[in-house]
Amino acid sequence: MSNQTNTIHSNSTPRLTETEAIEKRIKHSAQRSGSEKLYAYNWLNDIKNIPPTHKLVEVRFKNTRKEFFENDTNIALEVGDIVAVEAQPGHDIGVVSLIGELVPEQIKKNERKNDTFLKIYRKARPSDIEKWEEAKALEHKTMIRTRQIAKNLKLNMKIGDVEYQGDKTKAIFYYIADERVDFRELIKILADEFKIRIEMRQIGARQEAGRIGGIGPCGRDLCCSSFMSNFVSVSTHAARVQEISLNPQKLAGQCGKLKCCLNYEYASYVDARKKFPETNIALEFADFRATHIKTDVYKQTMWYAYKTKDASHILELHVNQVSEIIAQNKNGIKPEKPDNKPQEPLQALPDYDNVVGQESLTRFDKRKKNKNRNKQSQNNNAPQNHSNQNQQQPNDRAQKPQQNNQQQAHKQQNQPKPNNQPQQLNKPPHNKNKNRNKFHNKPKQNDAQ
Repeated sequence: MSNQTNTIHSNSTPRLTETEAIEKRIKHSAQRSGSEKLYAYNWLNDIKNIPPTHKLVEVRFKNTRKEFFENDTNIALEVGDIVAVEAQPGHDIGVVSLIGELVPEQIKKNERKNDTFLKIYRKARPSDIEKWEEAKALEHKTMIRTRQIAKNLKLNMKIGDVEYQGDKTKAIFYYIADERVDFRELIKILADEFKIRIEMRQIGARQEAGRIGGIGPCGRDLCCSSFMSNFVSVSTHAARVQEISLNPQKLAGQCGKLKCCLNYEYASYVDARKKFPETNIALEFADFRATHIKTDVYKQTMWYAYKTKDASHILELHVNQVSEIIAQNKNGIKPEKPDNKPQEPLQALPDYDNVVGQESLTRFDKRKKNKNRNKQSQNNNAPQNHSNQNQQQPNDRAQKPQQNNQQQAHKQQNQPKPNNQPQQLNKPPHNKNKNRNKFHNKPKQNDAQ
């Protein structure tokens, strides 16, 4: 019976093979939002019965490399399926990252022309997945060895990443170089040593940071690894327009270049600055001359500094006031000092309210403070109670001789204890002679009986 139960238990929970475990892990990770780089959320996934208008599928490979393929044979594909796709030469292995009507939108975003697309052969077989895993295991060793060869050849280049093709017949070497590099000798050495086809692909510093990934100073994933596919040049002029201090340590990203997010609000700042006068124009007043020091673009406010005999002062003016003063100065008029408040106050915009106190840094310290206060109050009351006890002790001692005298009088008279004694507020201490008196009184009571 025990053998039968063991066989039944083993059949009910079969073990997954290594390839099945890999497929399950990739399928599970693909269903989570933001699980891979350059992730695109399919917001049409919940809508059913959408008539298909194309046969295109987005397939992702290592890091940020994504390609678009055509599903000619109408294979039933889902996000997370491992597929074998056409390559030049041979075939490659990738994971389906997007299907449906959003694929053409991704093609437009990547500025890809609607030319002929390569084909999807089939879903990956167990033998394909095993060879794919073996190829991925060779990538790090190949990169380290290639760096050593490039250093021996004294080539001014950095090998950033290596990506093997799924059938182990070709490898892509990603490198960074400031100048043009003659790597023909390097390709010959790599082909002889690794016995594969070599493709050298140059990338920039931003693309390398996107392939590696990381967390930015804002606390989110790097833009180049999460959604950016086209990189636009960033200049320090964008920082100047937005009134950002030109600190290279804060303006540079993990790639060593200027942060891409400097361009996000650049256009809105340029539009808002059209009404602002030039900052190098000084304002002439009847008593002093003011120079520009600061500008708040969205509040439409400018600050000017001026000196008097006593000290230096700061003048806050609205943009319209500044324009009027400049126009008067051009006509030779020097106006009096205006009020320090803007003449045209801005309308109060609805702002975020800290209702629950969630922005307070000490919101979790309140309970601890109350506990400490309770402890302090207990400690403060403790000496008072102790002093009260000490004050009670002499009263108790004064009462002891009175009680002893009363007990002796009861012995002599052999009478019951009188009830006309005054009530004592404090309980007297324990009398050791009390039990002895009871013991001596018992035989007398028996004799009387």
